[in-house]
Amino acid sequence: VQLQASGGGLVQTGGSLRLSCAASGRTLYMYAMGWFRQAPGKEREFVAGISWSGDNTYYTDSVKGRFTISRDNANEMGYLQMNGLKPEDTAVYYCAARYTHGDGYVYTAGRDYKFWGQGTQVTVSS
Repeated sequence: VQLQASGGGLVQTGGSLRLSCAASGRTLYMYAMGWFRQAPGKEREFVAGISWSGDNTYYTDSVKGRFTISRDNANEMGYLQMNGLKPEDTAVYYCAARYTHGDGYVYTAGRDYKFWGQGTQVTVSS
């Protein structure tokens, strides 16, 4: 699976962005997806994850209530809707995917994912 993340940009505090993750090369059916981010000088961190069917989602505490992860398996797409953005959300955001054999888990560790997109920069100004 090849993943292409897009939708990043510069936004003011309180603004919104919608990140997209387009998959190619193989269907996303049975693949769990996740979004991670890495700020300058910091380690990559989990942001949000979604099971292969979309039935289960999980968020890191700092984005709960502000970010929403979703997917459109028919169109091989994943999304991260980000509202109420804060300067501390500034980072490069990466989408990731892994085959699940049909389990309904949401994977939160980077090591659990095999396929990664190239990253898209999100900058939130204060």
